[in-house]
Amino acid sequence: MHIVADLHLHSKYSRAVSQNMILPTMAKVALEKGVRLLSASDWTHPVWFKEISNLLEEAGEGVYQLASGIGLTKSVRFVLSTEISCIYKQGNKLRRIHNLVFISSLSKAEEFSKALVAKGCNIASDGRPIVGLTSKQVLELLLEIDEKGFLIPCHVWTPHFGLYGSASGFDSIVEAFGDLSTYIYGVETGLSSDPQMNWQIPELSSRSILSFSDAHSPAKMGREATVIEMENIDFPHLKMAIQKNKSSSNKIIFTVEFYPEEGKYHFSGHRGQGSWRKSCTEHYESKSRRNHH
Repeated sequence: MHIVADLHLHSKYSRAVSQNMILPTMAKVALEKGVRLLSASDWTHPVWFKEISNLLEEAGEGVYQLASGIGLTKSVRFVLSTEISCIYKQGNKLRRIHNLVFISSLSKAEEFSKALVAKGCNIASDGRPIVGLTSKQVLELLLEIDEKGFLIPCHVWTPHFGLYGSASGFDSIVEAFGDLSTYIYGVETGLSSDPQMNWQIPELSSRSILSFSDAHSPAKMGREATVIEMENIDFPHLKMAIQKNKSSSNKIIFTVEFYPEEGKYHFSGHRGQGSWRKSCTEHYESKSRRNHH
């Protein structure tokens, strides 16, 4: 079955986010827009975690639905993904990288949050916590706690907060994650780029190109999304689709893309004299835009 997924969202507990970003409202808007799989994001925030724990019930391995009695249809499913802001120094340069962490259960999510606190991270100040850990350290921690979990770099071309960003990013996934780079199965394009641009990067040829809305209000949900072929709507089949396992029928079909030139960082995120960022953008601009794989 084809599932429309928006797996990068925020809750009312993140800065500059609408107070209407609560699970029942998100589910209602998702139904109206034809989105069936959402992120119950910001789960590292202690108050929000208690809230979503009371609002959700299991609907399959690693997926959830609104609990009985809430009065909304149960056809919308939720997975646990959340954005973490990593600010650290590497190679004598300040790195500010946002990563999307996917975890397979509420119990593992709680364990992961406690591990962040044990490492000195303040997870109560914002739904998208800022941590002093490297991107690799966050991935290491995730894999120690949940071998089923995975990490996707967010909006990779945003200049100050994307993995490939011109201001504080890297020039490769290997540079950012080292020997754990093989565990990076895909990247999120972000509003300022689209798949055609990302396909110019050789290391992405073997990885999934994903698009999600990064919505801060219900109206913005689904402005970018990913359509996935899944045998079952559950966490293992989602991971298989993103891994691009050739022996699996679970796969990414196409993405729904925001008009990239309208993105805030379309030029500032990609331009870089003498680098492939510039050639990538110029190659893109010489061709007609496509909105699907």
